[in-house]
Amino acid sequence: MKKRVLWIPTILMLGLALLVGCGSDQPVPPANVSGESPLEGKLIIFHAGSLTVPIKDLTQAFRVEHPGVTFETEGSGSNTAARKISELGREADVMMSADYTVIDKLLIPEFAGWCIQFARNTMVIAYTEDSLYADEITGDNWHEILIRDGVIYGHSEPDVDPCGYRTLLVWQLAERYYGVDDLHHALDERCPPENIRPRSVELIALLQSGDMDYAFEYRSVAVQHDLKFVELPDEINLSMVEYADFYSQATVEIAGTEPGATMTMAGTPIVYGVTIPKNAPTPELALEFVKFLLSDEAQAIMAAQGQPPIVPAVASTGVDILPAELQLLVE
Repeated sequence: MKKRVLWIPTILMLGLALLVGCGSDQPVPPANVSGESPLEGKLIIFHAGSLTVPIKDLTQAFRVEHPGVTFETEGSGSNTAARKISELGREADVMMSADYTVIDKLLIPEFAGWCIQFARNTMVIAYTEDSLYADEITGDNWHEILIRDGVIYGHSEPDVDPCGYRTLLVWQLAERYYGVDDLHHALDERCPPENIRPRSVELIALLQSGDMDYAFEYRSVAVQHDLKFVELPDEINLSMVEYADFYSQATVEIAGTEPGATMTMAGTPIVYGVTIPKNAPTPELALEFVKFLLSDEAQAIMAAQGQPPIVPAVASTGVDILPAELQLLVE
């Protein structure tokens, strides 16, 4: 009788081993050694077009640790992304803007409660080796090259994309920096409406096809798409906190929150912002992604894509109103 009692568990153990070894070709998910419930669900992210490449890498890295999470990402001009939430009532878990002030002005306080500044960027002029005068253009003479006959250049739409109104700010600052009277008007006159696209990344195809010689872009976008680019002086490229006062002398009027209304965008260092809208379908999951965005791993991804992270990140709306789990990650 004792032998039978001991033999039955042995058979069961062998059977279970066979089932485990032969039951499925699917990879076995890693054990949840922490004891916490695994993250699952869908995250909807509205993001600036200039974040398209980094977002792909960020979401892939997040899913390595959380394979139960799926992503629905949607790139557009940052102003457009904000208006999808504020005017169209669309749901988003995370909103990532190329200009943190877009969140401050278009979403807070009604549609979002806070904003974290997490990355920087720089304005450059992108081009290819086939661009007209590609062998001559420099950071000193670019404004002379662009207004030559036959040169075609463009930028994104100021009302929907921060890179667009930042281009106009650069032109104003260049007029002051180089001491060329009416330079920004001359640049504007030689850039007709057909050279303007809703998002700056849409200009890349025109450069690569040879239909456009130069495009005002973020440095990160030029790096990510292997484009040549002109490095502009720090005094006008909107990258340096040290020149914030000089940048602020330039202003641009763009579409406001109401039809027919406008709002003023002043020159400031380029700073990206992130928030969790109040209508987020999965706010807990969104919070985990924002925590990841502020981690060393995510910051390394941003840096590799030509967008220096802000370390530590900064709460533009104040630390006290952030979710408790984020308060120790920012200053």
